[in-house]
Amino acid sequence: MADALSDRTIDIVKATIPALEKGGTAVTDRMYQILFTNPDIRDLFNQSHHGETGSQSKALTAAVIAYGRNIDNLGVLASRVERITQKHVALNILPEHYHFVAEALLGAIKDVLGDAATDEVLEAWGEAYWFLADLLMARESNIYARLAAASGGWNGWRDFAVESTELESEVIRSFILVPTDGQAVMRHRPGQYLTFALDVPGAGHLKRNYSISSAPDGRSYRISVKRETRPGVPPGLASNWLHDHAAPGTVLKVAPPAGEFFLDEKDDGPVVLLSGGVGLTPMMSMLETIARSGSGRPVWYIHGAENGRVHAMGEHARALASQARNITVSTFYNTPVQDDQLGVHYDEPGLITADWLARNTPIQEAAYYLCGPRPFLRAMVGGLARTGVPLGSIHYEFFGPADELLAA
Repeated sequence: MADALSDRTIDIVKATIPALEKGGTAVTDRMYQILFTNPDIRDLFNQSHHGETGSQSKALTAAVIAYGRNIDNLGVLASRVERITQKHVALNILPEHYHFVAEALLGAIKDVLGDAATDEVLEAWGEAYWFLADLLMARESNIYARLAAASGGWNGWRDFAVESTELESEVIRSFILVPTDGQAVMRHRPGQYLTFALDVPGAGHLKRNYSISSAPDGRSYRISVKRETRPGVPPGLASNWLHDHAAPGTVLKVAPPAGEFFLDEKDDGPVVLLSGGVGLTPMMSMLETIARSGSGRPVWYIHGAENGRVHAMGEHARALASQARNITVSTFYNTPVQDDQLGVHYDEPGLITADWLARNTPIQEAAYYLCGPRPFLRAMVGGLARTGVPLGSIHYEFFGPADELLAA
């Protein structure tokens, strides 16, 4: 691995960025098209982020452009690099896979840029790719080693059986998972996710990430999955299969906990756990962890749902708050139904707003953790920042370029 890129390579890569920006996702779309002609490589990826939503191509385009713009100052990309390595480890991406991506990326650049993709340009992008790839592989090697050495840890896929399930709302079901080998499981960081390799009849091999919704206990994990059935959107292949077919005894292949979004357990300052819809899952892991620690850390657990029919784990959150003076629970229902009682099932009508948070939470002192649908995150991240919450105190789970949220 070279210690630094050549000045010539840096100049050429930066000079090609305007052309890549003008082309939008053309290069990454073509790259994935080339890459996925190999079924072994295609099956490594979560296809819901590709053909089903296209979000991965957009996110990679943003990452490639950010890399090119900052190729002489990679320190500013540290958080993005960490997010990529966590995703790679969750999918069990190994060093032998990187040359396939190199061939596909350079082939896509050549196809899309045409005559502008001279040998000099392709050589520069090849050098830039392998420089970044070496950084990623080194970091991923360290993570794999840590996971394997951790108590209850593992690499690759491990068989877990569904121990029990519980319907949390009309659309969300929880699954308690225990390893079939009867051994312990590693302690996850509250907020992290598990990756699943599922063989779904009629749909083939699927990869999906689901946040762990429980505090660490050394023996099991809980995931809470929303059945995806939105109008105008294809039904969620994995989520519907889990709801309909994953019963006690069902065996699932699971990768170790991953993700760079997690609670800072060393901090004992006030914390606000803010979620919308099924975004409550990592928040519940954080809430349970703080409650069980007995630390007394001040916590505001604030959740928004459409109504009581789809609101999951509300009673559980209130039960945790009733046992600890340091926990405050506030629930918003956007469109309450007849059975929803204000002051009993929910506390506020409508949507969570930054103004409400400014009045009811310590915006200058608290750390804010957010998870939810894209519109929710866009409104909350931008709103909190404009309200005066320091950017370093806002943490969120989001797939894609983070600056989209701050621009709202």
